[in-house]
Amino acid sequence: MDRVRPTLRPPGPPHGFQRWHRLLFSHWEVPESVLRPLVPRRLGLDSFEGRYFVGVVAFTMQKVRPWRWAPPIPTATTFGEINLRTYVHLDGVEPGVFFFSLDAASHLLVWGARTFWGLPYFHANVSIDDIGPDIRYHARRGTSLEFTAAARIGVPLPAAGPDSFEFFLCERYQFYSEQQGRLSRARVHHEPYALFSTERSTVTATLLDAAGLPTNGARTPDLFSPGVDVDVYAIEEV
Repeated sequence: MDRVRPTLRPPGPPHGFQRWHRLLFSHWEVPESVLRPLVPRRLGLDSFEGRYFVGVVAFTMQKVRPWRWAPPIPTATTFGEINLRTYVHLDGVEPGVFFFSLDAASHLLVWGARTFWGLPYFHANVSIDDIGPDIRYHARRGTSLEFTAAARIGVPLPAAGPDSFEFFLCERYQFYSEQQGRLSRARVHHEPYALFSTERSTVTATLLDAAGLPTNGARTPDLFSPGVDVDVYAIEEV
């Protein structure tokens, strides 16, 4: 599978802009038999050395402009977000991600993403605290669904090559969604992530339970990135 081609800038102007700031990548290994019923049939499950993963990415969304020609919207410009996803491809090519849920602390963003993008966004209270080299994330949806994570940022990692595990988990430049039986895709473009190791990392994620995913699988070491500026391209049916 060509994992480099999706990282290239798509033709034409972007649809909008975002900054993904202070990201923590947490991952669990999950059996293929668990994932397959939860992902649209047209999408293949992407694996690394025969192993399948789900990831939670916690970060702050900044400088959001859904349309490049429109000014920022005050209540949907900067907010915390938690994404639960797995790794997929379309017909053996086009590697990307499929979201089980996206939790954001912006009512307007949740409404817009559900209405226009068909993404499973939910409103949640999300807080992110930086204390020196330590970073903490907390999200609560309703009364019972929660995500908490704490980590100490470690040392810079070498640039991830296309065949590396870090590239497989982090360098994803398109996402798929399904609405009323129709599969859609949107592409993004940004510079490669600068990745750091983490120390003393702890994660609790009942959000996985809500998606029908187990939390007792092996968890890989968490990764941290200071962030990237992102061009977002228009969603298209595939």
